[in-house]
Amino acid sequence: METRDLLFGLNEVEGIGWKSMDRIRQAGLLTNEALSCSVTDWERAGISGKMSARLNAVFNEEWILQRRSLMEASGVSMVTLLDEGYPVQLKETPQPPWVLYYRGRLELASRPSVAMVGTRVPTAYGRKIGEMLAEQLSAAGLTVISGLARGIDSVCHEAALTGAGSTIAVVATGLDKVYPPENRELEQQISRVGLVLSEYPLGTPSHPGLFPQRNRIIAGLSLGTVVVEADSRSGSLITADAALEAGRDVFAVPGPLTSPKSRGALELIKQGAKVVTSSADIVEEYIAYLPGKGTSGTPASGSGPSAGDGLIEKKLTSEELHLYHILHQGPFTLDELLASTRWDFGHLHSVLLSLIIKKAVTQLPGAIYKVI
Repeated sequence: METRDLLFGLNEVEGIGWKSMDRIRQAGLLTNEALSCSVTDWERAGISGKMSARLNAVFNEEWILQRRSLMEASGVSMVTLLDEGYPVQLKETPQPPWVLYYRGRLELASRPSVAMVGTRVPTAYGRKIGEMLAEQLSAAGLTVISGLARGIDSVCHEAALTGAGSTIAVVATGLDKVYPPENRELEQQISRVGLVLSEYPLGTPSHPGLFPQRNRIIAGLSLGTVVVEADSRSGSLITADAALEAGRDVFAVPGPLTSPKSRGALELIKQGAKVVTSSADIVEEYIAYLPGKGTSGTPASGSGPSAGDGLIEKKLTSEELHLYHILHQGPFTLDELLASTRWDFGHLHSVLLSLIIKKAVTQLPGAIYKVI
């Protein structure tokens, strides 16, 4: 079997997590030898006894083919972290999903996008602002990403559907489930003209613990996250945190000081999020990524200052400047940069991605980075 099929099969095993999959990869078991591994072999790779027994019981070629047939019969496709079609933005995050299941236009996941999130019980003000911004951002060519939840998510999906950017729904269930149930028709619309994504196999029901994991995908696919309306304990703030962890921008829409639904966004503004008073505040940050300015998801070549221009350095944080000066010495691999900076993997990726977005650094094949 191909490696991507083995990865798909492992992802289908109930209860297996991201770290267990990574241990299997590091142990060199993403080969056909995995199909005949014993419980002891799996345990030797660092897998728990319970999960090793489960893998030993179900993980074989026949079972993988059955799961693949079930997926295809449901009109669902998949892309793995090993495939060329996997979204580049998401691949740059600390824990990209090993497998993405989808219905719709996968190419949207590689286009310039903005996440829009907010409360499930918005005010009339929040609904109006969410609808206005999503419609205008999609019309400008930015794909609007959200989580298909009640409230702001649904408003933004509906408003973005007919625009050039369209919309992506990232869900926290298998694609044969719809949560909340009343969004079934909206989910079907998005599947036809946009994209619906999940990292969970068919049959996975809604569970509170899956939503924070889903939020990291929403943030990871996006250039920036816009919090439209959220209280101080909203799950939308988890998405904003995930955006910061991935080195992405965070925007917040200000609301009435007396409204509990404004507290989360106002707190983000106090912490440095960019204030949004119109869609132009967001579009101006990504103008180089939009049609006519550059290729999909990539800044236009030659746009922006060159590496020798001192203007670029004025736009960088101290950590970005440190890494930028290192890369002036020549192209470096990711491993070489880890050794030079002594940063952890997630932090280095975050700073690198920020430098790429600011058009100071570019990535070459083989995870090699150099200044532009």
